[in-house]
Amino acid sequence: MSSLPDSPRVLTLANQKGGVGKTTTAINLGTALAAIGETVLIVDVDPQGNASTGLGIDRKARQVSTAELLLNEATLMEAAIPTAVPRLSVAASTMDLLGLEQEISGDKDRAYRLRNVLQQHGALGDSVPEDKRFTYVLIDCPPSLNLLTINAMAAAHSILVPLQCEFFALEGLTQLIQTVNQVKGALNPELSIHGIVMTMYDSRNNLSNQVVDDVREHMGDKVYDTIIPRNVRVSEAPSYGKPALLYDLKCSGSQAYLKLASEIIQREKKLRNKAA
Repeated sequence: MSSLPDSPRVLTLANQKGGVGKTTTAINLGTALAAIGETVLIVDVDPQGNASTGLGIDRKARQVSTAELLLNEATLMEAAIPTAVPRLSVAASTMDLLGLEQEISGDKDRAYRLRNVLQQHGALGDSVPEDKRFTYVLIDCPPSLNLLTINAMAAAHSILVPLQCEFFALEGLTQLIQTVNQVKGALNPELSIHGIVMTMYDSRNNLSNQVVDDVREHMGDKVYDTIIPRNVRVSEAPSYGKPALLYDLKCSGSQAYLKLASEIIQREKKLRNKAA
């Protein structure tokens, strides 16, 4: 299998546990990266389509969805919908994704459908309009290990893991690391964990502090310095079809996602320097 495309950088947001802030992180990190000058695509491969809804994409507007992409019935150019955020597009999800696994399960390239789509887009070169020359692709996965998650991991350079500050956090992380290692061994030798972002942090809660300390002890510098606080404004924003950064830029959650975007860019620079 050919190697991953050099540009854009493809980060998959994954955690086999639900309710950890994965979609919230995809939406707000994508917005923050766009705000600091990157051209970003969020690829929603969760049949629930929360990333698409949270970016204000009405279900009727999802004429071409990620299901069509993975069935080779549409191109990324056709699927990428501009959002209210400059330089941020989304390939939206529909419930059609639910039947996809069954449709493609017998195909040899079933695990590489998303990677192939990204490579085909990259191969178009200068014919791609400026707003669709993506520098970052963020893939939002379902909270389970299925063929959609496998496609997202096979297409990625790195995995970004949102981890809720709660008692069973490390247990879920162990399972995810096993999955990443399996995908790395079988499908994508370039795959690595980019970083772990602690989410839903409550500074008044001793357990939150204990979990952060435990995860840092086990995972070292894989854990981002930035911690995402539990924040009402971040929770409210999706019901208005807006990222938190558009809904309330000054709230602590929005500021944390801007900080996380800067930290990710810094990490990327270090990775590039190492590779050089």
